[in-house]
Amino acid sequence: MPPHDIAPRRLPLRRIPTTSWSSQEPTWRDASPAVIAAALKRALARPSGNWYVLAAADEICSERPFGRVVAGTEVVAWRTPDGALHAGPGACPHLGAPLCRGAVAEGRVVCRWHGLALGPAGFAGWQPYPTHDDGALAWVRLDDAGGEEPLPAPVLAQRPDPARAITAVESMAGRCEPEDVVANRLDPWHGSWFHPYSFVGLRVTTTPHEPAPTAESDRFDVEVAFKVAGRFGVPVRAVFTCPEPRTVVMRITEGEGVGSVVETHATPLGVDTHGVPRTAVIEASIAASDRPGFAVARRAARAVRPLMRLAARRLWRDDLAYAERRYTLRASGRWPG
Repeated sequence: MPPHDIAPRRLPLRRIPTTSWSSQEPTWRDASPAVIAAALKRALARPSGNWYVLAAADEICSERPFGRVVAGTEVVAWRTPDGALHAGPGACPHLGAPLCRGAVAEGRVVCRWHGLALGPAGFAGWQPYPTHDDGALAWVRLDDAGGEEPLPAPVLAQRPDPARAITAVESMAGRCEPEDVVANRLDPWHGSWFHPYSFVGLRVTTTPHEPAPTAESDRFDVEVAFKVAGRFGVPVRAVFTCPEPRTVVMRITEGEGVGSVVETHATPLGVDTHGVPRTAVIEASIAASDRPGFAVARRAARAVRPLMRLAARRLWRDDLAYAERRYTLRASGRWPG
């Protein structure tokens, strides 16, 4: 398929050439296992500063506590009346009751078992964790779990101005490890084959070269059309990068929505009853455009966000199944990569 026409036009939609799924150009020769494995290895070696994505920022409020197990650590999170994000160990230091089933009152999380109130100042045997709210996602720093040199804030990707963007966050969980999720995203070649309902004519134009001096230069460049309806799609050029070991960012560099990003974050949860690791995929889609019509979309953001989340969920329903298979093959010693 020839390169996509992404020259600016009054309308972003383009008529996509008719191509049956089976007649696409095979990509298996280009999707080198060695290239993907090397990119994954470099990504996993980057510092995270022990920061983990906990949830979407708007999932954590001042009315009730939020609980999640992250990297095997039980965490409770809440907000004080000023909107500040706080988090701490999820077990009450008194008798171990789950604080996520408690309440929030006067800026403190209150245990329902005996009424012990715990706040940002901490308590004997219970100290809050560092947190970071980037506007879309809530992060928590777990130094014991991460084991790295702590960083004062998480390593964040460049994003469009929130004032001109629509942000939607979708979360799913699967039986795999974070590296299986990251590896999936570092294989852009599967897009048109595995997700023909969303991507058309995906071509990887540049692969990363080792050694890459920076995380931003360690990138995959792609051309792709996002399928909208029937034979119409929106062609763009985009790059895939890994700013830290559990994050893959796709940023649009040319075409409609320049600067828009999709951040895929893989948060280890723990192991299930069978000892199999579980990982949450927390994906933030941050869309922006300079087109006048996008201002209308922003005003209708409440209706647009569910559609953005639905699209992300459909993709990850398929990709998590593959990530789970990748983990199973690795764990059994049958992984070919």
